[in-house]
Amino acid sequence: MTGQRTLFAAIALALCAASLAFVYALHVNEMRQNATLDQSLILTARAVETEIERFRSLPAVAAEDARILDAIRHPEDQTAIATANRYLARVTDHSGAAQLFLLDRNGTAIAASNFATEQSLIGRNYSFRPYFAQALQSGKGRFYAIGVTTGQPGYFLSTRIDIGAASGVLVVKVDLKPLQDTWASAGLATAIADADKVVFLSGAQDWLYRPVAALLPAALDRIHGNRTYDGVNLATATPILTGPARAVIGAASMHLRFHALETEGWTLIAGAKEAPLTTSATIWALGAALLAFLATGFAKILHQRRQLVALRLRQNAELEARVSERTHDLGREIEARRKTEAELRAAQEGLIHSEKMAALGRMSAAIVHEISQPLAAMEATLGAAELALPATEVKTQTRITTARNLVRRMQRTTKHLKSFSRREQGELSLIDLRQTVENAIDLVLPRAKAVGVHPLVTPSSVPVLARAGAVRMEQVVVNLLLNALDAVEGRDGAEIEIRFETTDCALICVRDTGSGISGEDLSRVAEPFFSTKMSGEGLGLGLSISQAIVGEFGGRIDIASAPGQGTEVRVTLPLAISLARAAE
Repeated sequence: MTGQRTLFAAIALALCAASLAFVYALHVNEMRQNATLDQSLILTARAVETEIERFRSLPAVAAEDARILDAIRHPEDQTAIATANRYLARVTDHSGAAQLFLLDRNGTAIAASNFATEQSLIGRNYSFRPYFAQALQSGKGRFYAIGVTTGQPGYFLSTRIDIGAASGVLVVKVDLKPLQDTWASAGLATAIADADKVVFLSGAQDWLYRPVAALLPAALDRIHGNRTYDGVNLATATPILTGPARAVIGAASMHLRFHALETEGWTLIAGAKEAPLTTSATIWALGAALLAFLATGFAKILHQRRQLVALRLRQNAELEARVSERTHDLGREIEARRKTEAELRAAQEGLIHSEKMAALGRMSAAIVHEISQPLAAMEATLGAAELALPATEVKTQTRITTARNLVRRMQRTTKHLKSFSRREQGELSLIDLRQTVENAIDLVLPRAKAVGVHPLVTPSSVPVLARAGAVRMEQVVVNLLLNALDAVEGRDGAEIEIRFETTDCALICVRDTGSGISGEDLSRVAEPFFSTKMSGEGLGLGLSISQAIVGEFGGRIDIASAPGQGTEVRVTLPLAISLARAAE
């Protein structure tokens, strides 16, 4: 049963493959044949246009001759007519045209190149021909037809001649049969159809003077009235097309391609036999069927081989399961170790930070101890000097008072260094942050003058009230201003701006146009002892102490910066009015 199913599957696959291959090969061959026919049509179009262009200007050039003009002025003068006849015959011999003849304004031939033959056109009227009416109307005309006098087909090109009151039409007949003979000798199924889609030139004699498709009665009447194909009964002629782009020559079915000659209003037709396409597609189908049979056999072999491999795989399934389980256990152990290492690193970093904080606390105590006594001595000395100073030394008195105030401020500031490592509850009071900023600007004014930048304060029309320590808040603002001055020092167009905001909180914003802080350093600027200043200019404690002070007041410090775009520091404190309302 399995063998029969395999055989039936192979047959079905072979039939499908053969069908697909036949359709695909037929399509590809048709595309190639179409490309060949299209190229042939382009070359044929150029050959036809070249042949016609040789004679297109001949009527206009010949009409300029004085002998033609004289014949139009004096059609009754036999001498002028004879001279024109000889001139037209000579031009016809030299140009290779079939005929060249002159019509008067009524369409009657008064001179012709074949005046000496039995088929002379002289005296015959051709006013029914479209090329005559076209020339009279627009100056030029063209028309392909079988000659009613000679019985020979040709392409007629005409030009109107106007000489005062006299006028006429000069016509050249071009013989296109050499093109037809060339196609016939080469065995090409090439043809040209006129505007009514009637074939008038063809390398296949079966197509000559037959319509491409069935003609309408109006077209038949027009052809009959113009005597285009005199002696041919187009009403009974069988159309060439037997289907969409299909025709027959003898017993051979032909595939057709078309190309329009816009200038002449004609259609070029080229055909090729369909039998070679079918034969090639059949060969492709047989090859595809054979390959399908081989592929089915190969697939059967592969299927059996896979069954053997599956058997071996099942034998190793238990071992692979054990290896997978052990690998999973190892993965969990590795993950647990990674977590442990991460926790150890975090604990180590916490210990380092705690050690820094402890060192900072000890350092703060040492600094307070070492500085407080000299500051007290300086304050006492300045007090004694102030008491001993004569009353007339007003300027000196003012300087000593200013110096004592600065020393006292330094004493108050050093007392708050302990707040970084040990939060002490200092006395809080209701302060106006506007005054705090003014005092801080006074303290940094010497540094600002040295840098050449004066901080610009955007005033607030209402008090900015907060509960905080006045001196420690001044210390925070001084630290921020000094950092801003360091950032803008030496830069062109340096600016420092301070502004206030009062919404649901009190806010001081300090913005500078310095070099900014990189993203890497921005997350560490508040760490103790971290500083971006060069040559040990700072200890890296300013922002750490400021954050500790502001945090004690229930606020926070936010820093926004980018390299080359400056820095903005926002100090946010609870608004005193909001606190009062909450208490109520």
